[in-house]
Amino acid sequence: MGNTFGAGDGRLYLSNGGTDVFVEVLLPAVSGLARCPWEYRFGGLVALQDQELMGRGAVGFDLAEIHWGRTAPRRDAAKGFVLRAIGLAERRYRWELLGQEPPHALAYLQRFRKIVAGFEPPEVEPDRDVLPQLSELGCCVRHRVLSPVAYLDGCLFCRGGIGSGSE
Repeated sequence: MGNTFGAGDGRLYLSNGGTDVFVEVLLPAVSGLARCPWEYRFGGLVALQDQELMGRGAVGFDLAEIHWGRTAPRRDAAKGFVLRAIGLAERRYRWELLGQEPPHALAYLQRFRKIVAGFEPPEVEPDRDVLPQLSELGCCVRHRVLSPVAYLDGCLFCRGGIGSGSE
């Protein structure tokens, strides 16, 4: 089983293990940069890709199902945020949470960067917006990462991510 992230012809297909790595390196960067509601909601979407919550092989998202904003400046700002978060993750931001150097993580991030950079957010809202509402989000105080409120028994790292024993 595997999981897919992207849009149209630009897809990042990852095994379950690859998905774990991708989420574990991207979530701290997204959580660390988020400042406005859209950015927190995108972080919540990344947090929901935790397969321990949603099921192995049952995660992934299509960029076209995200509501990027009603105006061109808002869509540009949202896309810029995602690209900055990917860039921060590529610089190994908070990878000490992982307790190891994750194999292939940089390649996954570089591929996702190319997909996002080439994606043009649509002007029309999607039929359904996959971003969670702010009221559905929480934050792990210990690890400083976003987490879905329904699953606040622990964040990705508290519940046994690859770096769960590193602190």
